[in-house]
Amino acid sequence: MGCSLLASLIVACFFLYVVLASGSPGNLPILAFDEGYNHLFGDDNLVVLRDGKSVHLALDERTGSGFVSQDLYLHGFFSASIKLPADYTAGVVVAFYMSNGDMFEKNHDEIDFEFLGNIRGKEWRIQTNVYGNGSTSVGREERYNLWFDPSEEFHQYSILWTDSQIIFYVDNVPIREFKRTQSMGGDFPSKPMTLYATIWDGSDWATNGGKYRVNYKYAPYIAQFSEFVLHGCSVDPTEHLAKCDIAESSEAIPTGVTPTQRIKMEGFRQKHMTYSYCYDRVRYKAPPPECVINPKEAERLGVFDPVTFGKGRRHHGKRHHRSHNSHAEATSI
Repeated sequence: MGCSLLASLIVACFFLYVVLASGSPGNLPILAFDEGYNHLFGDDNLVVLRDGKSVHLALDERTGSGFVSQDLYLHGFFSASIKLPADYTAGVVVAFYMSNGDMFEKNHDEIDFEFLGNIRGKEWRIQTNVYGNGSTSVGREERYNLWFDPSEEFHQYSILWTDSQIIFYVDNVPIREFKRTQSMGGDFPSKPMTLYATIWDGSDWATNGGKYRVNYKYAPYIAQFSEFVLHGCSVDPTEHLAKCDIAESSEAIPTGVTPTQRIKMEGFRQKHMTYSYCYDRVRYKAPPPECVINPKEAERLGVFDPVTFGKGRRHHGKRHHRSHNSHAEATSI
């Protein structure tokens, strides 16, 4: 897709993400599952409930499961309400993310929410990550503990993606603001992507570097999804033409994080962030160019294990087509 086409798509979507910049999905339509998503893999491990608006994804000895959006999108606001599996969930990975890995195998983009399973008595960990233009050798992960138990009730997880920034939200509280910088070059996600949700076996790395693995005596592990928001610039995959839902409001809501939101975000990051790629001296001799180093933050994060998986290796991604019995389905993103 050429630069001129991307420029035209960005212009077409401008009003959409201006309105969405507040990060609140309250005035955005909630879709039924069949209106926005299709079954991806997992056979009957994916169950659409009778209301048509809720989905259960299960992981058992046979396979995980997942679904995918019907449309490609270039920018927008994307959200789902998620309740994670309870009890012993070591090695279990639940992901809600955007990717174009099936279209651009060597230069794909990706925006990730990943939930990393836990052992009893430990807090669930949530991870965010950003890849652009196939830059998988530069993982831009951050990890956090949550201020609640995500397996007890539903919580909203949202992504705002524009041409200049990506903001991750938990219950409408921004937890990460990732801005595009000139120094990043092409590493900022800039090509149309689809939405995915998956549950899969990440025993090799997800919990303490693979020390604790999935124990299938607790299966099936069930992740529950509802309140789907897909509000973005949809792109025709064959003609590469954008079809944008231009918001009716003409109010010029500022893009980015508001002052009130910034206070909440900084408070969250001070209390709950346990890892940032910017401070990982094992993986990077020098921080990636977009990083702004805060000495106090570096000191605080130094008490945590700097790398809980990978040690410089590309982490294994979602592998959302893999089951235990079929390697033909496997797709590495």
